Amino acid sequence: MMRSKLLTLVLVVQPNRVLLGMKKRGFGAGKWNGFGGKVQPGETIECAAKRELYEESGLTADTMEKVGNIKFEFVGETELLDVHIYRADTYNGEPTESDEMRPQWFERDQIPFSQMWADDILWFPLLLQKKKFVGYFKFQGHEVILSHKLEEVMEL
Repeated sequence: MMRSKLLTLVLVVQPNRVLLGMKKRGFGAGKWNGFGGKVQPGETIECAAKRELYEESGLTADTMEKVGNIKFEFVGETELLDVHIYRADTYNGEPTESDEMRPQWFERDQIPFSQMWADDILWFPLLLQKKKFVGYFKFQGHEVILSHKLEEVMEL
């Protein structure tokens, strides 16, 4: 049986652009992604999302909307990644590079999907339309999706 690892992901979205970070080290290094990470013991998922956003980008978000929950399985790994996805439409501060991430704004029609996780191109349109979704992706390595399920839901 697989253990589950609780993670967060925050996307900062403006009317015509999205803030992504280039992952500089660790899991997903070399890919553009949202900001997030592990939920610490005793921490709520939303508090972890806000903490990770601040640690990785220098931004704070007073309000965030939970828009998605995706579980990721990687063949050969014993942990299932349980990722809770938030959208922040307002924020405070200026995006600042951290040890882990280099933030950059992208116009909505220029999101670099070819340099992101392969699943992003499938669920990002739902996030940008403010729709809620749940999903499951099974990966071979970090590039190949073997199977997936993605559905829009009314609430999470």
